[in-house]
Order: sequence, then C-alpha cells, then structure tokens
Amino acid sequence: MRVTAAWLCMLFLSVNSTLAADTNSETAAPLTAKVENPDEPKGSLVIIGGSERYRDRELWDTIVELAGGEGASIAVFPTASGSPVRQGNKVVQALKRAGATPFLVPVAWKEVEHEVRDAVFNDDLVQQVRASTGVFFIGGSQDRIVDALLDDDLEKTPMLQAIWDMYHDGGVIAGTSAGAAIMSRVMYRDAPPPMQILRNGVAMGKEIDDGLGFLDSQWFVEQHCLVRGRFARALVAMYSQGVPYGIGVDENTALVVRHGYDATVIGYKGVLIMDISNAAPDPKTEGFSLKNVKMSYLDRGDSIDLRTRKVTPSDEKIDDIKLDPNTDGYDPYFDHRMFYTDILGNCTVADLLGRLIDNKENEAIGLAFSGLDARDQPSDGFEFKFYRGADSMGWYTEDYGGEDYTVLNIHLDIRPIRIAGPLYEHRIAAEDNRRESDDSNEQN
Repeated sequence: MRVTAAWLCMLFLSVNSTLAADTNSETAAPLTAKVENPDEPKGSLVIIGGSERYRDRELWDTIVELAGGEGASIAVFPTASGSPVRQGNKVVQALKRAGATPFLVPVAWKEVEHEVRDAVFNDDLVQQVRASTGVFFIGGSQDRIVDALLDDDLEKTPMLQAIWDMYHDGGVIAGTSAGAAIMSRVMYRDAPPPMQILRNGVAMGKEIDDGLGFLDSQWFVEQHCLVRGRFARALVAMYSQGVPYGIGVDENTALVVRHGYDATVIGYKGVLIMDISNAAPDPKTEGFSLKNVKMSYLDRGDSIDLRTRKVTPSDEKIDDIKLDPNTDGYDPYFDHRMFYTDILGNCTVADLLGRLIDNKENEAIGLAFSGLDARDQPSDGFEFKFYRGADSMGWYTEDYGGEDYTVLNIHLDIRPIRIAGPLYEHRIAAEDNRRESDDSNEQN
C-alpha cells in the first residue's frame, strides 16, 4: 500500500517517457548510429548541486572513472572558496580515496603564493593542468572563478583554454555548488534570496553574469535547488536571458553529462528539469509572471538527451507502476486538494509534484511570500499554480525501500498576488479587542 513520506525529495525517482512532444511513448526511441562531430567534446561534466558527502563513494568514484581511473591526474581549483587551502585539500583527500592522483592548483584570491592573474598566465601551471585528465572546481562564490579565468576582455585566459583543451580531448570537468553554477553560459553571480528575485527581477552584470559555458548554451544550471527552493529564481534568470531549459541539481547529487549531451543523474536526491520554451508572461498582470512552464523530476539512474530532451528511465521504474492521468486505468492513491503556504520551502516543490501526479485532484496551489512582511501588514507575493496536462504522467516504485515517485511534465503558472495582512493575530488578543469593542459600543 502506498503511503506518503515527509519529504518526496528524499525519494529515488525515475522517468519512463520523453520530455518533449514524444512523452506518451512507453519506450525510448531506438538507438541510431552516432555520427562523430569534431566540435563535440569527448569529455564529461559532473555537475554537483553542492553539499557533497566526502565519504560517500559514488560521486567521487564516478569522477575518477571519467578521468581515466586509478591514478588519474585531477587538478583541484579552490578558486571559489574563502578558505581555499583547507577546503581544497578536503577535495584532494576525497579524490585520493577514490584512487586519483589529485593536486591543488594555486589559483585563489588568498592563501597561495601566486597572484591570481599571474597564476592563470603561468606556463608551468597551465601545462600541468593541460596534461591532467580531470578538473574539479570546489564551492564558494562563483564570481571568483569567472573573474580568475576570464581576462579583462572576457576572453579565455591560457589556464581556461587549457581546461577546455583537456575537456575536448576526453577529460572530465567536475564542479560543486559554485563550481556547478559556472557550467552554464549564464549564472547567478551575487544573488539575493529567491523571493527578492521574484519581486525585483535580475540584471546582467549584477544578480546574473556570464558563466564559463561548458554546458550547451540552451541550458541553465541551478545548484542547491530543492533544499533552498531555488527553482523560482532559476525561472526568472532563464526568462530574462532567453534560456529555454533549466537543470536544478540538488545537494549531494550530480548530473553527469557525457559528450556534451548524454546526461545521467547520480547521487542522493534528484534533478528538476525546467522548460520555459513555450511559456509566456501574463499580459494582464504587473510584475513577474509566466504561464505554461513545464516541470519534471529525474532521479538517480535516469538519463536525458539534452539535445532532444528525451528521457530514459531507470529499469526499476519501467518495471513498476505507471501513473497516467489521461488513461482509463488511472487509479490515484490521493484524494485531497493541495495548498502549500511556502512553495520555496525545503523540497516542497518535489513533494507537490509527487502528490499531484498520484491524486484525483488535477491541480495544486503554492504560495511564495515573506511571512515577516505579511505578519503585520499586506504584502506582495506570488501564486504558483501547478496542473496536469495531456503530457503529464508519473511512475511509482518501492524497489529502493521507500516511496519513489517520478513526475513528468507538470504545468505551472506563476502570477503576482497580494497577501492580506496582518497574516494572523493571537486569539487572546483578538478576544480582548472584541471585548473592548463591545464595551465601547455599550457606552455609546
């Protein structure tokens, strides 16, 4: 019997269809012979959402395997960190335990012997990185990485060119948190919280800026996505810069991208796929709005072709329960309306998506607003209306030892709203106010 868990984000999900118009097909498209593109990188990307566990083996073993296996030379860039030596050495030790031969590259804004600009033009350091078979960017502030590796004209420094050469020749570029954000051509640089982004928008060179663009330019990368509710700010950035698709990777989780496009999810949680290719703002509203966003969720073992957006699910999901709301055999477990007062909360969006695909109700509402603002007075906020469409479906399995949902193509409309404040009042105070009002009326 299916029962609900506290956080759907803890589940291991899979998908059994496509993310494009082909979503009702029950099997992936047949494989065809691949024509080699000389411009297509031979290497891989490992995009980690942050907070990776140093003792968990899967992420680290995968990076070392993609770098060539036992003894692989991996250059660790501590550039983003405010404590580059200490934090960089933690990554070095994790890669050593996985069998690599890592080394710390002294490209950092403090604690190292070289000034940043000298280091990225240093022939010996550049050649050492070019000769490696892997690069790892640790977390911190992503602007530090970009500012170090691009010159004053926003062109590649010799160090960045060496990294690109290594990647195109078959090496791996891995990055966590800030090191994940730089993977796309647009990234958040110094962003305020998601609610503030929804209210005020973004500007190039301020909240958002150029990334390093290792990933296809049609995809935006967001890190710490589920835990910190960052999917909303990702949608704002994507719409602002005309990026049609987004990848929201959660913590201790990675999207492994081989040859530029063949992507697989590994790790602890999952990846949101955000599609605004057919979304548009609501002309009747003021402020940020979008209609017909599509939200999907992939978990470990699922794969996606970033060119076609076709998904290949894990075997466990293919062999278990399919949830297709558009068929006569659809028998959902849940039968209740859903209303979430904090859609930006820890993993709330993943919980909503799972319950919605397995529910007799076909829509759910989530709100985003500042409780501090609304506590005492009216406040601006946003309504997130999620609803199923003809292309929505999901899957369920207990093969992993828990409740594991997969959700595909849930539609989303976002529009600004006004929260009526004060949001609440204490019942004792309310009763006192009523009595005072009654006494005053009697005296009059």
